[in-house]
Amino acid sequence: MPKDPQSVGDILDRLEEVAGKEDKVTLGKVVEAMGSRSHGPFLVIPALIDISPVGGIPGLPTVLGAIIILIAVQILIGRKHLWLPGFIERRGISPERTCKATAKLRGVARVTDRWFHGRLPKLTQGPFIRIAAICCIVMALTVPPLELFPFATTAPMAAIAAFGLALLVRDGALMIVATTLSAGAVALGVGFLGSGSSGG
Repeated sequence: MPKDPQSVGDILDRLEEVAGKEDKVTLGKVVEAMGSRSHGPFLVIPALIDISPVGGIPGLPTVLGAIIILIAVQILIGRKHLWLPGFIERRGISPERTCKATAKLRGVARVTDRWFHGRLPKLTQGPFIRIAAICCIVMALTVPPLELFPFATTAPMAAIAAFGLALLVRDGALMIVATTLSAGAVALGVGFLGSGSSGG
């Protein structure tokens, strides 16, 4: 098995491996399982958790958004090895919830792994990586207010997952799609917040 995951299916496999060995699936254990040199999976994982049924836990989307910002900032400054503070490394969910989430996401993994792979790889290098990081930070910042609305965080998290997947599989075409999704997610978020303010 490669040191770093090469697909969404690989990510889910490694999450299930951790769930099978540990009493609690902490972020620290996940980092060990994924390999700290690969940032793509750590954008994909929090976003997929939010999109899965586990994401319905109150407050969890905001925590996931904070983790994404921490990771995206490290991508932006060019840090080679992922670092997480101890109190975040210790955060986690039960093996049962982890396996429930991965089972729900298997269908998504099959589709993404079939369709996204290595097109226009130059768009996943150099300055484009930092552009992706900035977009992910902006998307993650919209999550806390959007958590007040049912399923509203799905749009920005889907865009973040697309950026993470693009970096993971070096697919520049998906990077373009992710940028488009992020613009749509911002527009949707503004719409949600605007309607919430007018309703209040």
